[in-house]
Amino acid sequence: MNHAPSKVPVVLALSGNDPSGGAGIEADIEALASHGCHCAPVITSLTVQDTRDIQSLSPLDGLLVAEQARAVLEDMPVAAIKIGLLGSADIIENVSAILEDYPDIPVVLDPVLATGAGTGLVDDETLEAMDSLLLPHATVLTPNSIEARILSPEADNLDACAMSLLERGCEFVLITGTHENTEHVVNRLYGNHRLLESFTWERLPASYHGSGCTLAASTAGLLAQGLEPFTALHEAQEYTWEALKHGYQLGMGQALPNRLFWARADQD
Repeated sequence: MNHAPSKVPVVLALSGNDPSGGAGIEADIEALASHGCHCAPVITSLTVQDTRDIQSLSPLDGLLVAEQARAVLEDMPVAAIKIGLLGSADIIENVSAILEDYPDIPVVLDPVLATGAGTGLVDDETLEAMDSLLLPHATVLTPNSIEARILSPEADNLDACAMSLLERGCEFVLITGTHENTEHVVNRLYGNHRLLESFTWERLPASYHGSGCTLAASTAGLLAQGLEPFTALHEAQEYTWEALKHGYQLGMGQALPNRLFWARADQD
């Protein structure tokens, strides 16, 4: 049977499963679908969590994660890779080996280090593995300000954090400012050893479960569509802000982004 060349970009998404549907692999699937991409979902960890916090995290075997990813990479024309929660140093080691084998595919890395409630998700070994094995492969790194400081504890401000992350191999670093005590949210994009652009967004009244996943997956989808990183990051922020603006409260914790807000645009 002959197959016509696919016009739908494929994004390989490696993320944990979130049963609340707010973050993790479901966030990736919805965000990528919104950008006209096909999401190939690789589960890295199983979690017990709700919109308030995480109760437990069970990383899968690293080899099983790698086998999921390689099955897709050997079958489909993957145009971008999005990495979220991995959960263990073992998984990171296996994912790093895959990235070594596919160096031409852009990688968006969302360094998921803690929940929105502040519960830590990585131990020292996992953090060290991320630092040495994943950062050098990141086309785009999307930490929030808390994560940037954790990844660069030696830095005394966010600019210094970004410079440190660039020196460790990241091509672009977008540090988001939702956790900063500022009137507006200011996201800062770094690359080529300097600050490239600051993006200012209206601060919305709620806090959201899955905003970082949404931003990273959106960026990966736009890179897969052929946009260069600066444009992809700008459009991904616009999409994420709209998803948050149209978000909804379903549980007793954080609000959930409405990543399919565009589907109800005519009705609204």
